[in-house]
This record gives sequence, C-alpha cells and structure tokens, in this order.
Amino acid sequence: MEKMEFCVRNGTSFDLKLVPVMDEGPFRRKILEGCAHNTRLINFFGMLEGGDVRIFAMLGKDQEGTIAVFSMRVSSDKGAKGSFQSLTPELSQAHMFEREIAEQFAIVPVGHPCLKPVRVHPPEGHPFSRVDGEECHEVAVGPVHAGIIEPGHFRFQCHGEGILNLEIQLGYQHRGIEKMMEEVSPEGAVLLAESIAGDTVIGHALAHCNIIESLSDIEPPPRAEAIRAIALELERLSNHIGDLGALSTDIGFLPPAAYFGRLRGEFLNLLMEISGNRYGRSLCRPGGVLFDCTQGMIKDFRKRLLFAQKDLKEMSELFFTRSSVLSRLEEIGVVSTKAAKELGLVGPTARASGCGLDVRTDYAFGMYRFYNIPISTVSSGDVHARALIRWLESQRSIEFLLEILDQIPGGDLQIKTPELKPNHMSLALVEGWRGEIMHVAITDSNSRIVRYKIKDPSFHNWMGLPMAVRGAQISDFPLCNKSFNLSYAGHDL
Repeated sequence: MEKMEFCVRNGTSFDLKLVPVMDEGPFRRKILEGCAHNTRLINFFGMLEGGDVRIFAMLGKDQEGTIAVFSMRVSSDKGAKGSFQSLTPELSQAHMFEREIAEQFAIVPVGHPCLKPVRVHPPEGHPFSRVDGEECHEVAVGPVHAGIIEPGHFRFQCHGEGILNLEIQLGYQHRGIEKMMEEVSPEGAVLLAESIAGDTVIGHALAHCNIIESLSDIEPPPRAEAIRAIALELERLSNHIGDLGALSTDIGFLPPAAYFGRLRGEFLNLLMEISGNRYGRSLCRPGGVLFDCTQGMIKDFRKRLLFAQKDLKEMSELFFTRSSVLSRLEEIGVVSTKAAKELGLVGPTARASGCGLDVRTDYAFGMYRFYNIPISTVSSGDVHARALIRWLESQRSIEFLLEILDQIPGGDLQIKTPELKPNHMSLALVEGWRGEIMHVAITDSNSRIVRYKIKDPSFHNWMGLPMAVRGAQISDFPLCNKSFNLSYAGHDL
C-alpha cells in the first residue's frame, strides 16, 4: 500500500524513508491534480539509487506554507534507456525539469514536445526551431555579447520586424556545481554556494546554510538571523535599484539612470560595511554569520537608509510619472497572469503578472517568521509592471530594514555545526531578489551528501522571456530582456 501524503515545512530535514515511493500512474495523477488545485511544481529532479533513477516531486502549497514530497523509480532493463510518460503536454511547469532529468540521467520523458538539451551542447549543434517563408528571417544574438553580459544565445524567427518566436540556448558556462557540492569539504561547499550566481551571493549562501543547519539539527542565534535578513534585503535593494537604472538607460532617460546607479552603490556599500565586500561574500556561514553590526554601524545605517529612501522616492516619481517613459514601458512584453501560472514563474516577474508568490510570506524563514513584509503585485504583466514591482519592493525592503535595525537581538553570532544526520533529506527555500531559490540535499548512511539539487529562480523564469516578446517588435527585445534580468550562471549549474 502506498503511503499517505507526506508534507514538510521550509528549512526542515526528514528521514528519506518517510518520502513515499509511488507507481508512475498515481505519481502523475498526484502532480497533475495538485497543480490543478492551487499547488505548484516547485522542484522535480532525479537521483541515482542502485540501478534506478529515483525521481522526486515537490509540490508547493503556498496558502498552507507546506511542501508535499513524493517520488517514483524509473529503471532500465538490460541496458535500455529508462522512460516515463511526460507531464509537459498537460503541465507546462514540468517542461524544463523533464528536459534536465533526460539530460542528466539519459531517461526519456515519452511524449515531451521539445526534448532539447538544457546545458549540454551536442557536436552537431543545437537543434533550433525554424520558420519558413519568403518574408521570414532569423536574427542570431550571442553567445558573445557587446557588454558585460554572460554568454547566452538568442535565436529570433521574425516576420519583418515582428518576432514570431524566440529560442534561447544557454549552458555555455556549465560548471557542474551540483556535482562539486557533493565532493568538496564543508568549508568549500559554502564558497561554491556563494558563487552560484555572482549577484545573488547572500540568497544562495543562505539557502545552503539553512540546508546544513537543518541536517545538523541546529538553529542559528537570533542575532545572526537578523544580520542575515539585513544582508538579504540589501542585496535585493542593490539589484532592484540597479535594474531601474538599467531600464532608464535603455530608454535614454539619463537623469534617473545616473541617480539609480548612485543609489545602487549606496546599498552595496552598506553590504560592504557588514561583510567587507560589496557582494556579501564571507558573511553567511552554517551556524550563523562571521561579522557583527556594532551600535555605531546601526546608527549610521539608519541615517543612510533614510537619505536613500528620500532619494529613491524622488527619482522613482520622476521616472514613473513621465509620459515619455510610460509610453515606452506600458503594454510592452506582456506576460498574462494565466501564462505566468502555467509556466510556473516566480519572484518579481510573477508578481508583476498578478501572482502573489513570496517565500518570505508563504514559507517564512529566519527573521521573516516575526516580520510581515506585504506582497506587492501588479496585474498588467508588462515591462512597466516589472519596473514598478522593483520600486514597490524596494520601498518595502527599506521599511523592513529600518524596523529590524531598531530591534536587533543580542547574543552570539555563530554556533558550532555538528555532524549531518544520515539518510536524511533537507530542503530550503529563500526569496532571493529574482525570486524563489531552492536547495535540496540528501545524505547517505555515512552522513555524506550524495545529492545536492540547486534551483535558481531563473530556471523558471527564462521560459517567460520568449512568451513576453512573442508578437513584439525586435527593437523591444533589449527592454524586455532587461525587465526580466535573468541569470545565465544561475541556470548553468
């Protein structure tokens, strides 16, 4: 008899034996029926177990704050490739997950409509889609770009200036970080976590720390949790403000571009005051943090945040009230609420399309268990909405920082991390500035991590960009791309 549903909360660990192993039919039905009734497929990955591949599914019950975890086994007979029936034709959220599983474990999701490589580049080249017709043409951009952008190839199929289809090929930086996380020392693992995406150091390091703490059965000191939350919100602020500046540059509105750039530097400098560098490296460690906030720093932070809050308000009002700005941003790159839900988009991109998802509220962790940060949503789903969400969330983050700086608890900064629990699984969700980050770790009988799964929010949201530009003018692509501002490194794990 198959086990009843097994649900856990964010930041917990549990014996691997508790995770139900289901036959393929019930496994599929549970995912499809769950996603038809207010749950999301937040993770879907494989692990070698003996001669089989064990596929884990994790359904997020956002309204309850719990995650349903269950699995099935796919075996190979006499060297033949294993297979399972693809979920993608009925559930678009599974699209990239199934392609990744097929690539990593050489098993076939039968019936998948677009089973192309995710990160591995075949010798014969990527099998791009083609559109035929006398007035149709292709435009190729990348993988080498003119600016500081990372490598990624964009292939446009166009009819005149209109985009019929955009196909994105990533994977040029495939570093094998997930595999390295299983092989390095604990000291090396946290350094790798900080390097998953260079602009999301705090977000990914915090997810990794939560994993290790959960598997060690410890909880960091309250003061460390407060400092982590401060660093995470400063990281969010610096990136959101930086994106507003980049959007200003893209439309040629240079005064706010300059001011937003200066403000971004201010938030990065505050992060440097805590950690010693502008990106927060070497701050978060399993068991707590390495650096403290003195009373003098707290007083100085409050003063600088109040000035930044005033400057942000003035510049944002200048940016969002000009008709020339609105005419360039509104109704450009629209992703509907329906499309956002079907694709499983997360973070500010989802909230700009009316989906009120935020780990800080839905799966509260750390200091967010004691503070309420209102979720900001906009329903139009266009470039203007994705810019507006950044402004709204920046205001919320500054308000949160001013509140928590007044109430930082005393105590230690770090506690010792004991040995990890054997034969356990742990999962951690963190709301990074791009959205939902998820780390999962599984240990063996010797307390060694044998599977480490990383999901950056870009893994979900890259699917939204082709949807946003479909039917748009090709000249609008840079603006749409910047309004998503997704990570190449975070995808190429």
